[in-house]
Amino acid sequence: MGIVTKARPLNTKIAAFASILVAGAFGVCLPVLGRTTIPALHPDKSIFFLIKGFAAGVILATGFIHILPDAFDDLTNPCLNENPWGNFPFTGFVGDIDVDGGFISNWLLQEEVLELGIVVHSVIIGITVGVSQNPSTIKPLVAALTFHQFFLGMGLGGCISQAEFKNRAIVTMALFFSLTTPVGIGIGIGITNVYSETSPTALIVQGVLNAAAAGILIYMSLVDLLAADFMNPKLQNNGKLQFAAYVSLLLGAGFMSVLAKWA
Repeated sequence: MGIVTKARPLNTKIAAFASILVAGAFGVCLPVLGRTTIPALHPDKSIFFLIKGFAAGVILATGFIHILPDAFDDLTNPCLNENPWGNFPFTGFVGDIDVDGGFISNWLLQEEVLELGIVVHSVIIGITVGVSQNPSTIKPLVAALTFHQFFLGMGLGGCISQAEFKNRAIVTMALFFSLTTPVGIGIGIGITNVYSETSPTALIVQGVLNAAAAGILIYMSLVDLLAADFMNPKLQNNGKLQFAAYVSLLLGAGFMSVLAKWA
């Protein structure tokens, strides 16, 4: 009976591994491949502003809704010593260090920093799935994370397609993103018997990484995505396109905010 009980969550995690891998890969590749195969998705076209708006909304909501609250929860957890963790706002401090890191003028570097923030988040949520032992908890989480990674992949893919990386770099970045959550699941499965989500070490590491990732994503979405696109003369001189971009932004943020209920 014990073997069957252990096998059930393991089978669910294996399904999660495959589902999230495919969803992430499809999401990140869709804008990148569409740029070369679908003329309307070229960065110079109006529809690309809508894709970028959606991407910015997804990334912004990921930082604010998905990651930052987790960082606060981790670094203010009662399992940590009151001094210093309860006496200093470490979450805001770590996130603010990333936000105050300065404007990154090199677009290629912007995308690499953006992917770093996304990758940190993806590994952590993968580990969360991997260490879970309750199938009834894992199943809805996997469904939500599948959509989560798909939309996040679309957001990242839209940014990558505009950065004009070489093909090798694009493949590397897409592959790296696609594999991070599944690898996190694998790590979680491997450390299930020794991992404690309430241990001070786990809370501090997760909290600091989440805070850093949130700071990166919030900064990049607001400064390097939204500001750059909405200050673009093509968008500012076209009221309909500007309105559509706002709607796209809100849709992206809305989808990710709804998913936060489960993931």
